[in-house]
Order: sequence, then C-alpha cells, then structure tokens
Amino acid sequence: MRILAIETSCDETGVAVVDDGRHIISNVVASQLAHQDTGGIVPEVAAREHLRSLDAITQTALREAGVELRGVDAVAATVGPGLIGCLLVGANYARGLALSAGLPFVGVNHLEGHVYANWLYEGVVAPREPELPAIVLVVSGAHSDLVLMEAHRRFRPLGRTIDDAAGEAFDKVARLLGLGFPGGPLIEKAAKSGDPNAFPLPRATVSDRYDFSFSGLKTAVQRLVRSLEAKGEVPVNDVAASFQKAITETLAEKTARAAAEHAVDTVLLGGGVAANLALREEIAKRIGRPLVVPPPRLCTDNGAMIGAAAFFVLRHRGTEIPTTVRSDLKLA
Repeated sequence: MRILAIETSCDETGVAVVDDGRHIISNVVASQLAHQDTGGIVPEVAAREHLRSLDAITQTALREAGVELRGVDAVAATVGPGLIGCLLVGANYARGLALSAGLPFVGVNHLEGHVYANWLYEGVVAPREPELPAIVLVVSGAHSDLVLMEAHRRFRPLGRTIDDAAGEAFDKVARLLGLGFPGGPLIEKAAKSGDPNAFPLPRATVSDRYDFSFSGLKTAVQRLVRSLEAKGEVPVNDVAASFQKAITETLAEKTARAAAEHAVDTVLLGGGVAANLALREEIAKRIGRPLVVPPPRLCTDNGAMIGAAAFFVLRHRGTEIPTTVRSDLKLA
C-alpha cells in the first residue's frame, strides 16, 4: 500500500510517500526559519508558513517518488496533537487531495508517528521490524511519554510529563544561555566542550514512579545562570553539559526501570530529543541491550513517520482511528 502523508503539527512542513508502512519512497521536509528571531514558535506564523509551502512540497514529494496523486492508495495527515491552526492546515489540505482523487483519508496521531518512525527504512534491503512488546519513550518539544507498546497500536501509559516536556526544557535553557532556537541541537553542541559534573543540578521525583517533571530543573538552571552572571562570565558549555546530564539521566533511569519491570527485550525511542546522542548512549548503557532508535532525520517531525503510522492504522482497525483535529490527542 502506497500512502501520501502530510505532517504540519508544529513548525516543520513534511510530505512523504511511503510503501507498506516501512519503505520511504520520498520524504521532503521544510523547516520554518521565521521563528528564530522570536526564540520560539508563534502559532499563527507557523500556520501561515505551512500554507505558503505545503502545495509546493507535496508536488516535490510526488515528483521525487515518481507517482501522481492518483497513483497512491490513501492520503494521510496528522490530526493531533499539535498547534491547532497548523493541524487544520495540513489535515484540511490532505482531505481536499483525497476527495479530489477519490482516495481514503487517514487521520494519524502525531505521537504514533514518532513511534512508527522506528519501522522506516530507505534503500532496497528491509531491516527486521522491532519486536513487540516494547517500552517506548517519546520525547519532543511538547511531549515526554513513556508507554508499554503491547502490540501494534496498543499502548499502555506508564508516565508522562506533568509540566515542561524535555524538548521544551532544552529550548528554555538554550534561551537562558543565549544559544538560540531550537535549543536541543545547540545545547548538545555546547555540552560536547563542557564538564557534565561542573554543576550538580536537581532530578525531580514525582509521586507516580514513571512521570517526569522538568520545570524544577529549568528553574534551577535559571538561578544558576543568574548567580554566575553576578560573578562574571557564564561558563556556557559547562552549564549546558550539566543540564544535559541531568535531563538525560532522568529519562534514561525511568526508561530502563520500566524495561526491567515489564521484562521486554525491545526499547524504542522517538521524537526530536531522541536525536540527542548523549540520551541514546545513556539509555543503551542502562538497559544493557541494543536500543532501537530512528536516524536523527526521522526523529524530528517528518511526513514519512505519518505515512508509516497511517499504514498500521489501516491494518489494525480494531483500535480507534482519529478523525477530527485535536490539539490534545494522547498516545495512550
């Protein structure tokens, strides 16, 4: 089954053509640069940027795949979670394409897309599919979810963020340090030249053993930076490394504990923060087994992951298929 898939949940406009939920035929992503000056995403601006670029990117994705619209079997789009205006742009555009070509429309949960990015491949040789059940950690700008994936599209929630998500904390700390936006890659780059043990930063404990909380860590970094500024120049690399260590150890510790408790052999990562090499290494070290994680270009938002998830939505119809746009759609 060949699916044309569209992703517009935040600030990446992504369109892809995917075969059978795994093989990437084309995958085109346009990153919005309009938010760099504001140091964060302005929802109305992001929606307008999607409107400007979506049609051209769709034509590029179809051309690179060597197919016309009527040559695909379905059209899919993210319907949540995300910024409501951005979601409406992509979902309505995809519905229009599907209607014009007489094709089915498939609504996709963005977080399921991050999970199913682990099933994707390029080239001619298909790697083995990840084995289930699995522990899945999805970490992005707005989400930190830890779930048990019992089978395809069957997710049991274990923990999630109760305040700031991991990616949001990266962005806010990067802004404090004057590094720019988006914060994740900039913090990681700065941390490579820093001492991760330079500043002891707190790890929050919450009542639910698998929930995450990063607002206290963010506040601790803010107070640290202000105290360092009062004394002179801030050692940006050391602060970045210390912050990165605190957040990656928290995520890794709970992921490894969940894997041990549920006796699974597979641990999957997804989401933009999953591109962080320090996080990957820390989790792999703690679980004591190979970690399944998409390449960095498939960790950030893209259309291919939506095409993968859409295939499994159609294959496993016994579970809910999202239809209407919802900004607060949950993974589990």
